Amino acid sequence: MNVATEHIRVENVTMAYGDFVIQKDLDFVVKRGDVFVIMGGSGCGKSTLLKIMIGLKAPATGEVFYDGDAFWASGSEHQEQLKREFGILFQSGALFSSMTLAENIGLSMQLYTDMSPAEIRENAALKLALVGLKGFEDYYPNEISGGMKKRAGLARALALDPEILFFDEPSAGLDPISSRLLDQLILELRDALGKTVVVVTHELASIFTIADDCVFLDPDTRTMIAHGDPKMLRDASPDPKVRNFLLRGELTAHPAARGQSG
Repeated sequence: MNVATEHIRVENVTMAYGDFVIQKDLDFVVKRGDVFVIMGGSGCGKSTLLKIMIGLKAPATGEVFYDGDAFWASGSEHQEQLKREFGILFQSGALFSSMTLAENIGLSMQLYTDMSPAEIRENAALKLALVGLKGFEDYYPNEISGGMKKRAGLARALALDPEILFFDEPSAGLDPISSRLLDQLILELRDALGKTVVVVTHELASIFTIADDCVFLDPDTRTMIAHGDPKMLRDASPDPKVRNFLLRGELTAHPAARGQSG
């Protein structure tokens, strides 16, 4: 589902902690219905950029627009309204250990809707079914596997039917099979529900499986040095840093390819 309309625009964003600049001059657009990947090596600022996009950290300069609506220039009340359209899956899943899966997913419905307890339970069960966890409503997080916890975290991100899903390293800590299953689930939910998805990851398998578009953050120049389809960047980027990042699995497997990577 690749609908060529602008959903999110990051404009002239600089990220900094005090005087230390992490990334500067970030400009890119996320199209509605795309899976958009923020990629780069460790410490390049991927998760910090995600925090700026979801309203957890203000940029040093610049703005983030949602359907043309400026987030950081608006008041706190309007920011909260915009946040209602965000569903977020953090690295750990961030489930409350003292709550069942149904209670974890129903919490935001309890806080932000007028649903009755029975309606909340029914909707929580539906969200769990969407991610392949039908029948696990009354399980606690310590009773399920790491992959299932990620799925439950995704169900919670879907609780309020957001327009945009944000994932921070969704495959972190998962074995390759669980990671592939999660990638497929992300694509299935995007296609079935029409969500726009923004993913922070450095995992090549996930990048090539799910990404329609991506941006590459470079820690040396402290700015984005590539934007586009990751397969095209792998094959034709003029920047050797980008090609080496996207070819690193092949370079490890085939040392002779190093001489061809530029």
